[in-house]
Amino acid sequence: MALIRALRARHGGRPALMAAVLILALAALVAAGCGDDDDGGGDSGGGGGGESAAADCTASIGVMAPITGDAAELGEEQRNWAQFGLDRFNEENGTKFKMVEGDTQLDPGQASTVAQQFVSNDAIVAVVGPAGSQEVEAAGPLFDRAGMGFISQSATATELTESGDYPTFSRVVPQDAVQGPTDAKYMIDELGVKKVLIVDDQTSYSTGIADVLEDELKKGGVQTSRESVNQKQTDFSAIVSKISGDTDVVFLPWQIAANAQQLGKQMQEQGKDAIIFGSDGLFSPDDFSIAGSYVSAFAPDINSIPASKPIGDAYKKKYGNFGTFGPPTLAATQVVATAILAACEEGDPTREAVAEQIRAVNMPESILGQPISFDNNGDIKGAKFFIFKINEDGDFENVQ
Repeated sequence: MALIRALRARHGGRPALMAAVLILALAALVAAGCGDDDDGGGDSGGGGGGESAAADCTASIGVMAPITGDAAELGEEQRNWAQFGLDRFNEENGTKFKMVEGDTQLDPGQASTVAQQFVSNDAIVAVVGPAGSQEVEAAGPLFDRAGMGFISQSATATELTESGDYPTFSRVVPQDAVQGPTDAKYMIDELGVKKVLIVDDQTSYSTGIADVLEDELKKGGVQTSRESVNQKQTDFSAIVSKISGDTDVVFLPWQIAANAQQLGKQMQEQGKDAIIFGSDGLFSPDDFSIAGSYVSAFAPDINSIPASKPIGDAYKKKYGNFGTFGPPTLAATQVVATAILAACEEGDPTREAVAEQIRAVNMPESILGQPISFDNNGDIKGAKFFIFKINEDGDFENVQ
């Protein structure tokens, strides 16, 4: 009605002229109200800000996880938490962001293939993942050339951020430079270790943690020895036979929890009573349940965080139980969605604009029980590792 009154005033109430102008004006309004519904991402951002920007902005988020393969339990959890988090964000913010999943199988070659697919998909403006450090190394150059921001939910290798090789990379979990000292301190202070065997699985993730831990243990006067296995290996009897009777801890910085379970069983068969201490990759209750073992984790048990527990309960109602790999994925998804919305409010959510906004995200609260913001390298500020012990029932109890 305001438009009609304005036209009457402008054209002096002349019926024929006013009718013609009114028809043209109404046609323009109809055209503007029926915008393109294509979720092409980069060309569909709204510049009006607020609710208008949210409603008009469409984009897709790529999610990379090992949905099948040896780490499928963790990958499925990550995929489900990403979708769960994106659904919540859309509902709370009036957005219509979509998720495109890519199965990496925890394999660098497959991660590179998925990354290329994502780069070729114009709808995808940013990526959650990859999950593994070796996958980030494979996908990083592709995303960098495309100006694509990507944020990992579980890749911890220190050099991913310290090297400067991946300028569009960030992560919501702490790096191995934090994990190694945390694990070493717990072994020395709480377990009183004197001798530790470290067995890496030859991946960049594994050797990175092993190197840091070995240095920290040696600084603490602990005698260490080192062995290596292949990640595809399933018979560890030869390694087990090398565990001396005075070895206090066997440290496994592995990504395949089922392999640790197999090694633990073979230790029992050979009468080896050293304690298994695993890195974050072993936090998989369905695959690793050797009682008395310890596992470090890059995320807390959110059931112990009052503000986060209801979110976990809602997830369990829809998808079932979960470990520590899911909540960081929700956090990473929320960061990316927040960055896209901010880019929408300033103009078009291009890949470059979203990548810039990811580094600028500052969330006072998160499902992880801490604020989320990033330093200049893309590392989350103030992150820490947690220590869990497996009890006789196979449950993971948070001990630090």
